[in-house]
Amino acid sequence: MNRRMRAVAVVVPAHDEEELLGGCLDSIEVAVDAARSVVPRIGVWVVLDACTDASAAVARAADVDLISIDAHSVGTARAVGVRAALDRFDDVGRRAVWTAHTDADSVVPPNWLTHQLHLARQGADVVVGTVRPDFRDLDAEQTEAWWATHTPGVANGHVHGANLGIRASALLAAGGFTDAVAHEDVWLVDEIRSRGGRLVATDAAWVRTSGRPIGRAPGGYSRYLREDLVPLAQRLREPLLVQPVDPRRECDPSEVA
Repeated sequence: MNRRMRAVAVVVPAHDEEELLGGCLDSIEVAVDAARSVVPRIGVWVVLDACTDASAAVARAADVDLISIDAHSVGTARAVGVRAALDRFDDVGRRAVWTAHTDADSVVPPNWLTHQLHLARQGADVVVGTVRPDFRDLDAEQTEAWWATHTPGVANGHVHGANLGIRASALLAAGGFTDAVAHEDVWLVDEIRSRGGRLVATDAAWVRTSGRPIGRAPGGYSRYLREDLVPLAQRLREPLLVQPVDPRRECDPSEVA
């Protein structure tokens, strides 16, 4: 089976991200340039959802495809972007279209697309990448907790819309992104997995994302950093409580594995 991609669609939802969107799009431009030798047809779609700031001006300056909606839903924004991209690439078989997803408050590495495409050629239907917060946004306790709960080079398999790649055929077969205000990425990946799609988790092209305490999506990454990160690190530091064994007690053969 020919697994070579013929087109790539990068989709970026944005809600009032004028301060961070420019850096995101600059990083995507570098990643796109690196991938053009692999797949010449690459498009970038920014979906502005209910923006009241200058995000549109920032996106126009970056010379990307721009879509404006008023859904207040990151799931809807991603779905609209994918639909526009597939309309553009309607002459390409869906198995040969790769969709790459990140967020407007994130910065992707230069090898972001080339790495996803490499895994796609090896048969991946979904590439689940890792993210690291911008440590300038975290305090000392949060920073220590993050490094205590993450190992560089090891993919934890957590799904992040800020670093996600999906073969278009698998995305469509699973019903696409739902009209959700959060966790639309997790639900879609779970559905693809349930249908037998091949998932690959990787830390080789991690994405830096905002570590701000209040994010645009309720229940998103900012809530995890704010509420879950430090308690998780504290639990991992707790000593494992093991019931002492009385050496005088005879061993029950049924307890032997």
